[in-house]
Amino acid sequence: MKKHLRSVPARGLCIFFSCLFFLILLTGHARASEVREYSLKNGLKVLVTEDHKAPVATFQVWYMVGSRNEPEGKTGISHLLEHMMFRGTSKFGSKVFSRLIQKNGGTDNAYTTRDYTMYYETLSSDRLDLAIELESDRMENLLLNPEAVRYERSVVMEERRMRYEDDPQSSLFEEVVATAFKVHPYHHPVIGWMSEIKSIDRDDLYTHYKRYYSPDNAVIVVAGDVHAGDILKKIEAEFTDIPKGPPRPPVTSIEPQQKGEKRVYLKRAEVKLPYILIAYHVPNFPVKDSAALDVLSSILSGKSGRLYKDLVRGGETALNVFASYDSLRIDPFLFFVGGTVKSGSNTKELEQALYSELAKLANTPPSETEVQKAKNQVEASFIMGQDSIYFEGQILGMFEVLGDWKLKDKYLDMIRDVTPEDVRKVAEKYFNENNRTVGILIPDERAEVEKKTEPE
Repeated sequence: MKKHLRSVPARGLCIFFSCLFFLILLTGHARASEVREYSLKNGLKVLVTEDHKAPVATFQVWYMVGSRNEPEGKTGISHLLEHMMFRGTSKFGSKVFSRLIQKNGGTDNAYTTRDYTMYYETLSSDRLDLAIELESDRMENLLLNPEAVRYERSVVMEERRMRYEDDPQSSLFEEVVATAFKVHPYHHPVIGWMSEIKSIDRDDLYTHYKRYYSPDNAVIVVAGDVHAGDILKKIEAEFTDIPKGPPRPPVTSIEPQQKGEKRVYLKRAEVKLPYILIAYHVPNFPVKDSAALDVLSSILSGKSGRLYKDLVRGGETALNVFASYDSLRIDPFLFFVGGTVKSGSNTKELEQALYSELAKLANTPPSETEVQKAKNQVEASFIMGQDSIYFEGQILGMFEVLGDWKLKDKYLDMIRDVTPEDVRKVAEKYFNENNRTVGILIPDERAEVEKKTEPE
């Protein structure tokens, strides 16, 4: 620790403490931002946070359904339904939704995750009535025209080809996650398996829509230049008469403890340099260890992180490296480390080098300065992002999905409480051979030779 502190120039220390003071001020501002919470009689929850810095507002609808909720044999149905939500109702025809938002100077989009599906519109605050009307209409009156279903299904299949099947590293990610999870539905990719996407028809989508797209399974988040009382009246007028949905089956699967290393190999002709992806089962927020894992991820990540300094800039092992962890999930997921092998090296050398870096953390706590820097990075990213009204709303929605939007303050408190010994303990606890799944992507030299020897 002393050696590390001596290497920091006085000017650097001044900047460090100035940034820390600035973060404290920001945090106080973030916590002072008031959130109004309402519940309609049909179970719809509404969160409103006022921000009058600019005449803009974002309107978000969060449905508590993602790939973890999909029926057997229909993976990808939540993502396909997201596409269909833009294909019209009896009131607003196909593709009218986005054109109306854009015509009024706004932007809109949606995305599906393993845990939820979110739709949003960002508009001038005096045009927010349009978003309220459009979202209430498609919550209840989606057409799901069979021809449109067939078209969007083909779009999603092409999306899968481009983003996963034609991308070797994304393909390896799918293989590693599917190998790491044998029981829990996190086993499946959000976009779905190709053969199962093909099998989804209009009736499947309608059943999924009616089961999960109802007010008692949704949260509306409004952030920006609005007055909470006024916006609630408008939401009540449009959404109150939408009935509750039917009972929804709970996700009861619990992934059993992994008791031995798993390995998967993927050969691709288009791969020039081998690539390694290592995954460890880890807990999710708000389990106490999740905060230390967040800080640990920051210690390893980026060009100032340990992995880059030791394996890329300071060694001959890796062309690039990374560490990745997302604690904000409903169920426990994975901590990833990996990288691309540098020309002249091999997968075994990089794999062992990655294990060596993790072992250093498991054996010796990082310095106080290193931990504080990582905590500042995590906190700065979280707080400064809330200067955007979209991200401010997104934070409320994400934590509401996890159980309660108020958990966002607990998240920061947990990050601040992390000590170097906490980081060492989680590295020792989770980064072990029995808990890991290793994926190795290697060039398929035989396929390349066969391609070259094919008759012209």
